[in-house]
Amino acid sequence: MNRRSATGGPVPQYPIESVDNALKVLLLLGDRPSLRLTDVSQYLGVASSTAHRLLAMLQYRGFVQQDPKSKAYLPGTALTGVALSILQRFDFRAAVHPFLERLNADLEETVHLGMLIGATVHFVDAIESPRAVRVASRLGQAMPASSTSTGKALLSGLTDQEVDALYPIERLDGLTPKSITSRTELQRQLATVRRRGYATSSEESEAGVSSVAIALHTANGPRLALNVAVPTSRMTRDDEKRIGEALLAVVDEANAAVHG
Repeated sequence: MNRRSATGGPVPQYPIESVDNALKVLLLLGDRPSLRLTDVSQYLGVASSTAHRLLAMLQYRGFVQQDPKSKAYLPGTALTGVALSILQRFDFRAAVHPFLERLNADLEETVHLGMLIGATVHFVDAIESPRAVRVASRLGQAMPASSTSTGKALLSGLTDQEVDALYPIERLDGLTPKSITSRTELQRQLATVRRRGYATSSEESEAGVSSVAIALHTANGPRLALNVAVPTSRMTRDDEKRIGEALLAVVDEANAAVHG
């Protein structure tokens, strides 16, 4: 009888350890917003030099990229591209797209559909604002969930214990000086999202960009959220509330469309 891995596949007769370790790193990256060399070394139980060579090869092929400031490793364009090409085969994008079109027409702002994978948000559909000054589409990009309104909307659907499991240490890596950098602050903001029904972000993922997002309720499918992204220069508190109400107005219908 063949033994099987934790993900369900049979253990190969002639396993290749280096390949297995590379795949383990990619799986680990799906559970965390970023990885450090010490994370990989400890997770695999290998020397730092071995972990560094492994990450260098993944970076060479575009599956990871290294932040020049923090030196942390993030999902690369090859990895997100593969994920996006697979996602394009699923019906949920077609089911949700009309609601992106409606929000885009009503608000005249850039809208996205995001999906949570581990502690990372992947933007799987988008329509840009027709305005001259607008937020550019993030289609195909992946970002730390804690640094985006989309991610916070999706994380709010998890229990505190599940969030703690995704973020095992108190310190969080951010994308800008305004990003959340502690698990305690993240939990506090998630509690607000649960009460209000939608999440907000102001220059936490990118300077000059503010956004509002709401999670869809997909019981057995991928964790999805709708997002409206606006240049910070035209996002007032009243605008934030107006966009939140627009998202709340479509969420039930969008949920029904996703569930068929």
